[in-house]
Amino acid sequence: MSSTFDHRDPPPRQERPDAPTARLALKATGASRGLLDGAWWPRSRDLARELPALIDVLDPLWGRITRIAVNPTHWPVVPRQIPVRGHVVKVGWFTTELDPHKILLLSYTAGRWDLLVIPPGTGAASAARLMKAAVEYDGPPLTASALMAAEAESPHDVSAADRTPDPEEAEESWEYEGGASSIHTIGTPLTAAPERPSRLIVGM
Repeated sequence: MSSTFDHRDPPPRQERPDAPTARLALKATGASRGLLDGAWWPRSRDLARELPALIDVLDPLWGRITRIAVNPTHWPVVPRQIPVRGHVVKVGWFTTELDPHKILLLSYTAGRWDLLVIPPGTGAASAARLMKAAVEYDGPPLTASALMAAEAESPHDVSAADRTPDPEEAEESWEYEGGASSIHTIGTPLTAAPERPSRLIVGM
């Protein structure tokens, strides 16, 4: 009995394309911390898919992220850990202790950070307002849920950018119809508050 072997080289492994950069707004260094350190606008409710891109951005800025906590209300699946470049991040969840519209991150060197989580299907104009509010609000500290409620109650004109599209439409609106121009990029002051430039990162 004989066997036949195929000695041809195996087909090249197809590498998975890199995930898009996280859409993120952070407070300027030295700004009052308040209850939030910025805002994050994920593209989906899949933490295993979204967290690596977020951590890739934050690791160089805040030191190595070691733990993350979320409220599972808006996350269908909460993985126990997320492998990222060079290390593994543990993920936990809290119900009553953590605002459902917030994500908590613990850094190896810099301590705790809290980000507003903007729902993936949010329109670009609304997301831009929420990001700006999270990094520039000067009034009494507001929780993440309070910021979301304030945006929902604001008398903004309902336009194509403000309606709630599906995630793909929101992505296109952000990238091609003003998301970047509304928020600016890292290190660029917002014209509304030049005395307190926001440290911003915009995923393109």
